[in-house]
Amino acid sequence: MSLFTRRTERHIAAYQRELIETHFREVDTMYREMRGWRHDWKSQLQTLKALAGTGDLEAVRDYLAKIEADLVRIEPAVRTGNRMADAILNSKISLARARGIAVRADAHIPVELSMSETDLCVILGNLFDNAIEASLLLPEEKRSIRLYMDMKNTQLYISVTNLTAAKKQTKVGNIFRSTKGEGRGYGLARMDAVVKKYDGYLSRASEDGAYTTEILIPQL
Repeated sequence: MSLFTRRTERHIAAYQRELIETHFREVDTMYREMRGWRHDWKSQLQTLKALAGTGDLEAVRDYLAKIEADLVRIEPAVRTGNRMADAILNSKISLARARGIAVRADAHIPVELSMSETDLCVILGNLFDNAIEASLLLPEEKRSIRLYMDMKNTQLYISVTNLTAAKKQTKVGNIFRSTKGEGRGYGLARMDAVVKKYDGYLSRASEDGAYTTEILIPQL
């Protein structure tokens, strides 16, 4: 093994560790917010009771609107049935929406998958991080990410499409040229390695205004 190959593998491994740590921090933040909201629920009710007691219906409506907005922000966007997938996807969707990105998600997968949670984290985290990064280059009203996950016979199917400001990109092998620096290249390489590890299938399609990644991973 050459020095260049060893150095590249070390960079990819370091990138993976950093990626997973980031995902876990995001998930932890989301659950802390949910626990905090539940803890404050009694206080919320007391405040509403006090406002209702004054007869100020406009203040009650305003406060209910605030509570509803908070609930939308912390309510899980998807319930796939798989604990790790739910944690990663909901934290990423929450992050995307906080940055003004519309997200449409349709995900239904088994409670248990044959692939490791770490590998699932690498795939879903990279897909969403890249989609968010590309979306932020667009005006807020045009930002959009679409996620679809389901089982196709014995294979896990994942599709992520995002709108992008980039023109159709040039493909080198199975990877489009990255304009986002070294880190993103490692992320794509790591994702490809995970798919290859499970003898899966990965396809990337770039058109003017849209970028789609499709993945199939056997679950035997």
